[in-house]
Amino acid sequence: MISPSNKIKILIVDDEEDVLEFLKYNLEREGYEVQTAHNGLEAIDAAKKYIPDLIILDVMMPQMDGIEACRELRQIRDLQNTIITFLTARHEDYSQIAAFDVGADDYIAKPVKPRLLVKKVQSLLRRLHSGNSIESLEANGITIDTEKRLVTYKAQAYSLPKKEYKLLRLLMSKPGRVFTREEILAQVWGTDTIVVDRTIDVHIRKLREKFNPDLFLTIKGVGYKFGN
Repeated sequence: MISPSNKIKILIVDDEEDVLEFLKYNLEREGYEVQTAHNGLEAIDAAKKYIPDLIILDVMMPQMDGIEACRELRQIRDLQNTIITFLTARHEDYSQIAAFDVGADDYIAKPVKPRLLVKKVQSLLRRLHSGNSIESLEANGITIDTEKRLVTYKAQAYSLPKKEYKLLRLLMSKPGRVFTREEILAQVWGTDTIVVDRTIDVHIRKLREKFNPDLFLTIKGVGYKFGN
């Protein structure tokens, strides 16, 4: 159980009331603070006000589905560290792929069993907390010392320009995950900055020139990911 003075905030989004009640009951029983929404539009509005630590998002919903809602949520600066996991039916492989393409962190398969739900949520939240206090990142031979803002590769130290550093750190924070162009712009350049579409491509090219170019993969029509 979580201490009431330090409750984790969870937003559950599903158009089926019985699903909402089931998930809400089981998570509140574990001490989490829970709010609900019935579609993607409600989810975006609620998330902006609530700033949850975790969003559990159904895929198929009226007005705005989960995929589009996730795309929009990933562009909100205040939700940069929020974990987003989808609810998907076991046969919806296409939904799982689409979910990762728009920035989801994971998915929970339906039908949801209470004990597995709790274990999954605990696992996702551990990922969140470890990310908040991270002092270094290391993957595929590249190391980032986040305190010194120093990058090391093949025994050579690099002091990267600010945007290159932020882009590299973002991509390395979750190797193998596809970051959309919109998400990269929002998290590296900020929503208040006007940036031309080619800006990301130029910065990716500069990273490829400094490090192993094969580690920075272009996902056509979507964005980029780190790792092979």
